[in-house]
Amino acid sequence: MSIIEVEKLSKRYKISHEKKNLSYFTLRDEITELARKPIDLLIGRRRTKEELWALKDISFNVQPGEALGLIGPNGSGKTTLLKLLTRITAPTEGQAIINGRIGSLLEVGTGFHPELTGRENVYLNGAILGMKKKEIDEKFDQIVSFAEVERFLDTPLKRYSSGMSVRLAFSVAVHFDPDILLMDECLAVGDLAFQKKCLKKMNEETKGGKTIIFVSHDLQAVRGLCKNAVWLEKGKMMKQGPANEIVDEYQRSQEIKAN
Repeated sequence: MSIIEVEKLSKRYKISHEKKNLSYFTLRDEITELARKPIDLLIGRRRTKEELWALKDISFNVQPGEALGLIGPNGSGKTTLLKLLTRITAPTEGQAIINGRIGSLLEVGTGFHPELTGRENVYLNGAILGMKKKEIDEKFDQIVSFAEVERFLDTPLKRYSSGMSVRLAFSVAVHFDPDILLMDECLAVGDLAFQKKCLKKMNEETKGGKTIIFVSHDLQAVRGLCKNAVWLEKGKMMKQGPANEIVDEYQRSQEIKAN
């Protein structure tokens, strides 16, 4: 049985545009637009809507223990797809069936509070990811050691560099012991040595049966970690298959566009 089943998954957003000096006003269908309505009425501004499909009819399956790479240019829908898989946002159409516990690192600092110390944030982030205090206690030393932030444990996170923050966030995510690990450009701000350490850790996790979906512009890292890959562009699936083949095709397409 597949651990992730994505069936015709689509996500639509509505983009507002302004037309000045018009007194007619349409009813807002979003809370943010409702908040703007008194101001728009006051200055006589009309907003029109444009539909944007961030994802359209995406379908694929992921097997237990598989590392799947998601590649594509900026704005192709990779992060939107991960947000749908983690239930941060709901799909417009289709569905994603998840047969396991998910751990994710979608943005640097997600789930962290800048005023809390590194120690406090480990417990906060672990709780957000679903870990019990006893579980965090048992893994605390491993988390801190892997992140290499022992000296700064009792320093507020706002004094951490972005690299230190992502090391701590990555360490909490991988030690959370999920069935599925979603990683979105999580290594982009880390130094080279830590990137290699993270890739080694993720390889170990897949060998141990953990499923990983890895989003990265580092195509060599995708080749090294992932067995299969999905290529997204402008919200649509271009191709899926063995990672080396998909990366090769994607690179050729980008070279053609650049020339």
